Amino acid sequence: MSAPQLDRLCVVGLGLLGGSVALAARQRGVAAEVVGATRSPAARERALAEGVVDRVAEPAEAVRGAELVVLATPVGAMATSLRGLAGGLAEGAIVTDVGSVKAPLEETLPGLLPPGRVYVGSHPMAGSHRRGVDHARGDLLEGSVCVLTGPESRASSRVEAFWQALGARVVHRSAEDHDREVAWVSHLPHLLAFAFGGALSEAPDPAAELAGGGFRDFTRIARSDPALWADILCANRKALVAPLGAATATLGEFCRALEAGDAEALNRLLSAARSALWEVPTRRGHQAPQPPQPEPDPEDPNPSL
Repeated sequence: MSAPQLDRLCVVGLGLLGGSVALAARQRGVAAEVVGATRSPAARERALAEGVVDRVAEPAEAVRGAELVVLATPVGAMATSLRGLAGGLAEGAIVTDVGSVKAPLEETLPGLLPPGRVYVGSHPMAGSHRRGVDHARGDLLEGSVCVLTGPESRASSRVEAFWQALGARVVHRSAEDHDREVAWVSHLPHLLAFAFGGALSEAPDPAAELAGGGFRDFTRIARSDPALWADILCANRKALVAPLGAATATLGEFCRALEAGDAEALNRLLSAARSALWEVPTRRGHQAPQPPQPEPDPEDPNPSL
């Protein structure tokens, strides 16, 4: 094992993502000591029992001597958290975060730091609908994308090396571009899944017996923490206007085709949607495979979902 990058890492907030960051850093030897901070006595006990961190302390104490501090609280709580611990930050300390929205944090957090301390925005695109340190995984970040925001600097290079050491692939965006892009590929899908979940209150009771794999795939993310996602969606509400408007307009087209019984129009809409999904890897800079062309099967008129 190579020498640790950091003498001390502090992770503030030991939920699923914060716990996974801390556990990955310990398992990979990225830091000689990993200190956690959490308000939850249960999370404190579990993190220590499972070896997620070396020790747990109050935030202002946990950050003392840490070269890198990772804020893993909800986005709306990060400014308050940073105010409470800023006085304990060592000279030269770097503060980063795991927040799903970047522009509000980039506008607020740097101004809360004492001189000689630096903020670099991060967003590891990894997670689960599960919550809590009980579900922390040391391999959660393996192969994921982590977005860094802000200008390139010595501090951002150190943060980039940290995420790479945890198995992530680092990309760079401005905070505004990040928020626009995640509105499309993360925040809107969650919003639609929650909306469908809410609509299920109108479904006939026996329908639950017929729910299969398609239902589970589509609704999995709507099992995420509602308070967490209310925080994220509100913080990124301006960037959500365009994708939500586009989705609403497209749904309107589907509704009009259905009302008219126009199978040809529905086929065009469904085909265009399917093609758009297959183009996403190309837009990310990867070669996209050609979508398979399904052939009608007279023996299977009602394929399993």
